[in-house]
Formats: sequence, structure tokens, C-alpha cells
Amino acid sequence: MRITEIRETTASIASPIANAFIDFSKMTCSVVAVITDVIRDGRPVIGYGFNSNGRYGQGALMRERIVPRVMEADPARLVDEAADTLDPHAIWDVMMSNEKPGGHGERSVAVGTLDMAIWDATAKILGVPLWRLLADRYRAGKSDESVFVYAAGGYYYPGKDNTALQEEMRSYLDRGYEVVKMKIGGVDLAEDLERIEAAIAVTGDGRRLAVDANGRFDLDTAIAYAEALKPYGLFWYEEAGDPLDYALQAELSKHYDAPMATGENLFSHQDARNLLRYGGMRPDRDWLQFDCALSYGLVEYLRMIEVVEAMGWSTRRMIPHGGHQMSLNIAAGLHLGGNESYPDVFKPFGGFADDIRVENGRVGLPQIPGVGFEAKNELYAIMRELAQ
Repeated sequence: MRITEIRETTASIASPIANAFIDFSKMTCSVVAVITDVIRDGRPVIGYGFNSNGRYGQGALMRERIVPRVMEADPARLVDEAADTLDPHAIWDVMMSNEKPGGHGERSVAVGTLDMAIWDATAKILGVPLWRLLADRYRAGKSDESVFVYAAGGYYYPGKDNTALQEEMRSYLDRGYEVVKMKIGGVDLAEDLERIEAAIAVTGDGRRLAVDANGRFDLDTAIAYAEALKPYGLFWYEEAGDPLDYALQAELSKHYDAPMATGENLFSHQDARNLLRYGGMRPDRDWLQFDCALSYGLVEYLRMIEVVEAMGWSTRRMIPHGGHQMSLNIAAGLHLGGNESYPDVFKPFGGFADDIRVENGRVGLPQIPGVGFEAKNELYAIMRELAQ
């Protein structure tokens, strides 16, 4: 059993939308295929992966450093003989060989993208959905039958007024979502409050609306927003300041009693531990948004879970960023609190299998082996072309 080839390509997910910090007019992502010599139904088993939105494609880094390490390694080193499949943990060690600790940079995205494909292939070789593999290995065989999802949108867009924002939020509710999220921080506070009130007029309750500042605010602005947001009773107030400014997050928690969320731009278990040590995060109400596809993959995400649990948190307070099928499998198999969803943006990489519908704010799980990419036709067409 061996990996015979690793292919990658860069795909555009560009659109004219923007959050408080960046626009997505030139956004890309990497798509990878890990091809093995294992034959199932007359064809080689191929694992697929891609990185989450917000970080650009990492093809050069993969080609120059990460992929050669895997292809040059002794194939026996990459196999879990007892399980008769690939060993994602051993492959992760190979990908990260000769890399200094700390200073994660973009390599966490490159490794996370390949790690997704490796787990996809690992589960396919065993003939089981990834969520089932994870539940069997790490949760005594118990998985969640469905996963809470919220609809992420509400981006700034040229010419988009509050009526258009309301129409967008209403469309999410009509599709079965019970919680929606919108961006803040791209305009002044007074205008953002008008936008929030317009959205709540649709949701009917602030508890069904989350807001996301994408790390835009300094401390004074973060607090000013916190004071203004209090009366709305929002689902959460997300990433007010720079993701590595733990002192800002800790001080903000003294001014805002309602739930907050952060973590999507922290890329290691060490970063996760520092957030919980120094960021003033509260395990009874706050949410952790680490994204495996951006943070060295599921192998590192498992270490994050160890940190979270060791520090007295429940994994049910973890809702990954990214809105993709990989995190959906992780949420179901490892008992997380839910998963983000992008119903209308970053297509075809966001969203879930074509035949899975959102019902009462939850989605079911794909029953096919691996992550389930083959059940999402528009996305699989890109992946299949890469593997031809």
C-alpha cells in the first residue's frame, strides 16, 4: 500500500464581497488529490482536499517542500499496518519533518489541505465515512446523527442595502437554518447597528443572529461595539480584535457578558492553549472556531481537542470555521457543537452533499466512504478533473 502521486491545482473563489478586513476579489484555494495504489471497484482510491476560504492557495509551498517529503519517504512508514490503511499521523510527521516549531505562516494551510485528502483516502480504503472512522477511533463508536449548522453571509457588497441584507437572511431561514451570521466593522458603528436591526427584523430574535468583525477592531472600538450590541442578545460576537491579541480578548470579556467566538485564525494547539490561558474565554458560553483545513489538518485538530478538554472545556463549545464537509465529519464523529455553512458564497467548496437538506438548523451525514466529496457533484467535478 502506497501513495503513488500527489497532484494539486489552484482554483479561484473570487467574488466582489468583502468583510471588515479583506475583499475576496482575488481569493484562491488549493485543491489536491492523493492517489494510492489501493484498488476499490476497479479504480485507485483517491483522497481529495482543499483549504478553507480566507487563506490563498498554497501550491508553491506544497510543490517545493511538503509533497516531496511524502513522495520520498519509505512507503511502509506511511501505513498503519494494524488498521490496513494509511496512517495520517505518520504522514503528518513526514510532512512536517525539518520544519522549525512556531511561526506557522502559510505552511499550516498547505499541510492542512493535504491532511484532508489523506484522511479522505484513509477512510475510503476502509470503506467507511470519515465521521464513522473518527467515532470508532476516538469516541467509542458513538457519533452524532445530525449536526447543527448556521448560515454565514451578510458580507459587504457594492450597492447592497439593508433590504438586500434582509432578503439574504430570509433566504437562509427559508432553507432551514435557524441561526444566521453577518459581517460588521466595514462601516461605522451607527450604520452597522442599522444593519443588525434590519437583520433581526427578519430573524425575529437577536439570539438567531451572530456578528463577525474579522479581527478589525482595536480595544476601544471593540468595547464600543460590545456596549452597543448588549441589548440585542446576539448568538455571538465574533473575532472583535486581532486573533493573537489575547489581552484584548480578555479585556473585552469584562465588558461583554454575552457569548463571544474566536479562533479561526489560530493554527496550532499551542495557539489554542494560549487563547484559553490568556484570552479570557469562558467555557460556559463562548465558542471556539479552530479550522482544521487552515491549522495543519485533523491531526493537529485532535491535539487542539486534547488541549480544550484538558483545560475544562467541552468539545460541544467548538464550532469550526470553513463551512466544508471535512469539518462536518469531524463535528459528527468527535462530538463538536456544530459547523459553519456558506449557502451562497465560495461555491462549490462550501456546503454539503447535494441530497442533504438543512432541517431545523441541522444537517445529516453522508453515508459514502471518505469525506463525501463524491456526493457533491459540482465540487467533485473539479476534483475528478484533477485526478484524471
